[in-house]
Amino acid sequence: MRAAPVLAACAAMAAFLANSPVRAATSAAFVAPPFLRILPQGHVAMRQQKIQHVVLIIQENHSFDNLFQGYPGANTQSYGYDSKGDMITLAPEPLGYSLQLAHVYQDFVWNYDGGKMDGFDLNGLPGGQKLLAYTYVDQTDIGPYLQMAGQYVLADDYFSSHLDASFVAHQYLLAAQADHAVDLPTSTWGCTGGPSDMVATISGTAENRKIGPGIPPCFGSPSSPAGYETLGDLLDEKGLTWRWYSPKKNATGYLWMGYQAVPHIIDGPDAVNIIHPETQVLTDIANGQLANMTWVTPAAYNSDHPGSNSKTGPSWVASVINAVGMSPFWNSTAIFVTWDEWGGEFDHVPPPQVYYDGLGMRVPLLCISPYALDGVVNHTQLESSSIVRFVEDNFALGRLEDAKGKPVRDSRAKPASKGCLDLHQAPRAFTPITSEYSRGYFVHQRPLPPPQRDLDDLGD
Repeated sequence: MRAAPVLAACAAMAAFLANSPVRAATSAAFVAPPFLRILPQGHVAMRQQKIQHVVLIIQENHSFDNLFQGYPGANTQSYGYDSKGDMITLAPEPLGYSLQLAHVYQDFVWNYDGGKMDGFDLNGLPGGQKLLAYTYVDQTDIGPYLQMAGQYVLADDYFSSHLDASFVAHQYLLAAQADHAVDLPTSTWGCTGGPSDMVATISGTAENRKIGPGIPPCFGSPSSPAGYETLGDLLDEKGLTWRWYSPKKNATGYLWMGYQAVPHIIDGPDAVNIIHPETQVLTDIANGQLANMTWVTPAAYNSDHPGSNSKTGPSWVASVINAVGMSPFWNSTAIFVTWDEWGGEFDHVPPPQVYYDGLGMRVPLLCISPYALDGVVNHTQLESSSIVRFVEDNFALGRLEDAKGKPVRDSRAKPASKGCLDLHQAPRAFTPITSEYSRGYFVHQRPLPPPQRDLDDLGD
C-alpha cells in the first residue's frame, strides 16, 4: 500500500508550512569545515571571458512530456501505458492545476518499472484519481516558455540527477550531491529541525539500490560534521560573488532555498548571500548588481507547482529574464531555466540508470544567452549537475568533492553549455519575452495565502 510514504511526505510539508520555523540559535559557535576558505573580494580578478554571470532559475515539478508536449522537433509522446498495459491518451490540464501526485523514490520505482515507463497510475494522490499523471499542460498557459524555446535552446534529453523530490533536487543544483539523502525530511527541511528530524539515505548501485538509515537533513550537522563542498564554496575560493534569491522564511517558497540544509553556509559568513524576498533580484539587476552566480527560487504561487492554483509562473520567469536582457549584463550572461523534478507526471523516455542515485526523470531545461543557438532543440544528454559543471568550467573553479574527498556527479556530467552555447558567435541582441504579468506586478505582488486544498503537498 501507498499510504505510509505519502502520509510521511504530507506530514513533512504540513509541519513546515504550519510552523514556519525561524532558525534557532545554535548551541555552539560556528566552525568552518576544512574545505571552506573564504577569500577577500577581488582576490582573484575575473578573467576576460564572455560569460561573467550565470543565472539559474528553478521552477517546480514538471516532466518534459507534461510541460512541452508536442513542441516541434522535441521528443514527446501524446500517450502512455498504465500498469495494466492499457494505453492512455494524455489529457490537457491548466498550469498549476489543483491536485498533485506523490513523487518520492518509491513512485520513481513504480513509474520507471524497469524502463517500461508504465507505472504512473500507481502514484499516490488525493481522491484516488489514478490517471492524473497522464496529462499535459495546456500550451496557452505557457506562452513565455514557448517564446524562450523558440528564440533560444530547449533541451529535451535533460534529466534530474537524483531520483525523487525537491529537497534532494536543490542540493544537486548547488552541490551535485546530497550525502546519499533520498525522499523528504520527516519534518523541517534543513537545519532548524530537532533531533528527530531525519531524511532517509540511499546507496548501492543502479542495479541494486538500498534504502538505509536516516541522517539529519543538515549536511554538516553535529552528527555529520564534515559536510560537503558547494558551488558557493568554490566561488568563494576564487573571490567570485554569488547570491541565492528566495522567499522569506515565513513564505511557502522558502523551503526550496537549498542552502538552508548546509550549515556552514546558512549559519556562517556566507549567510549574507541569501537574499529575501526573491523579487529583490529584479531590483538589484535594475540597480546594476548581478553576482557571478545567481540562483532564483520562486514564491509557491509563481512556481508552476501543481496544486498552486496559479498560472503566473511563466510571467515570473520572463520578468527575471527581461531584467537581465534589458540590462548591461545581457552580453556577459548565461541563463538556465529548469524544473527541479518530474512531480510524478508521465514521461515516456526511460532515464539512464547509471548511478546509485540516478538518473531521475526527464525534465525541461531552457538555455538563454546572447551566445545561445537560435531556436534549437538540444538532444544532448544532460542532467541537473550539468549546470554545476558548466559554472565550474566557465570560472575555472575545479570540481566538487564529498565529505570523504571523492568526486561527485559534476565530474561525470557534461556541461550544460554543450549543444546550447556558441561562444564564437557575436552576441545576439535581446528581444523581450512577452508575458501576461509585468515586472511591476511581481515587485508589488502581495503575499498570497497558500491554497487550502493539498496545502500539505506544496513544496515537495
